[in-house]
Amino acid sequence: MRLLFAIILTLLSLFYFLPFAIAFNKRRANSGAIFALNLFLGWSLIGWVIALVWAMKDEQVL
Repeated sequence: MRLLFAIILTLLSLFYFLPFAIAFNKRRANSGAIFALNLFLGWSLIGWVIALVWAMKDEQVL
């Protein structure tokens, strides 16, 4: 039972930080800000979706 709980907790944690993982893999310049948004506001669905969209958005170089 403990193993199942640990596996479920790990999977939920990985899903929770999915926007940061995407930003980190895409080598975004603002991945730290995405991590902070995800950490502090990711618990609300709106904050998590905003972090995900921000991580997936193409960066524009001026």
